Amino acid sequence: MTVFLISAVVVLIFVVIFQISKASEYVSVLKGEEASRKQNNKINGFLMVAFLVLGLLGVWYCNELYYGKTLLPQGSASVEGERVDSMLWLTLAVTGIVFIGTQIVLFWFAFKYQESDKRKVYFFAHSNTLEIIWTIIPAIALTVLVVIGLRNWFLFTGEPPKEAMVVEVTGKQFGWIFRYPGADASFGKKYFKNIDNASNSLGIIWEDQLSHDDLVMEQTMYLVKGKPVKLIIGSRDVIHDVGLSHFRMKMDAVPGIPTTLWFTPKYTTTEMKEKTKNPNFQYEISCDQMCGNSHYAMKGVIEVLDQEEYDAKMASTKPYYFTAFPDKDPAMAKPADSVKLAAKPVEAATKQMAKL
Repeated sequence: MTVFLISAVVVLIFVVIFQISKASEYVSVLKGEEASRKQNNKINGFLMVAFLVLGLLGVWYCNELYYGKTLLPQGSASVEGERVDSMLWLTLAVTGIVFIGTQIVLFWFAFKYQESDKRKVYFFAHSNTLEIIWTIIPAIALTVLVVIGLRNWFLFTGEPPKEAMVVEVTGKQFGWIFRYPGADASFGKKYFKNIDNASNSLGIIWEDQLSHDDLVMEQTMYLVKGKPVKLIIGSRDVIHDVGLSHFRMKMDAVPGIPTTLWFTPKYTTTEMKEKTKNPNFQYEISCDQMCGNSHYAMKGVIEVLDQEEYDAKMASTKPYYFTAFPDKDPAMAKPADSVKLAAKPVEAATKQMAKL
């Protein structure tokens, strides 16, 4: 019903404007061309001021209506993302002042300097002063904004703190794969020709001993509150883009060319549920690069946990090597094998005692 009423109002406005234009044509025929032109100038001048007022009111109303539905009221969920928010607010302030100022001048001038028999037009072809003003000032403002952006970019893509954890993020059509290094704190090598969706989704080279304790998860990434994390980003097929809107970060995922960024989560997922008053809140990792027919569904979840919760989660996760080779998993050993393994230390101790 609301859509119908809005559509009806829009159509009505167009009809009114059309009727006014037709009426002005009839008036011009009756009054003569010059008198009609002067009257139209007055009408257009008034409409300019009306449009200015209504336009600015519309901007304010849209802000009131939609600002609460954006992520800005929540603030950045990462320490480094606060820099992005500050940069965004500065940009909005500068461009907002320029926008409002120029619109007021534009429409007010159209009203104030409309055609009049009491005023003579002053014409000038060029002004060096004006050229310098509207060239130098925008150049300085844009240079400051660019420098701030580059400084933040170099921070996000530079080296993280030494205590940072590392997660490898791989995009695929249409999902995400996350890999964590095991106790050796190193990733095993991988080769794209080894990719097998059933048992080796990343193409890991199993002959590399460093890969045997790597942990692999799909669609859900686990991070620690207050601990920096470095993401090593890549793609298995086409170009994707890691979009971390809550953390104010994003980075391309390019096949064969690893990219990196790092940030520090500020709140656990549980804390964000309370902060946003949304019991279903989830941090989201989305693909911000058109990558195929199901691009819209390429979403993942990020769970930010306390250190204890994270350690428990990692301890309960089986290394990916044992998923590919379950027969080599100690937890899957046969009872007889377990007895033999347990008996070996006892036999060794008995032989040592016999020697004594």
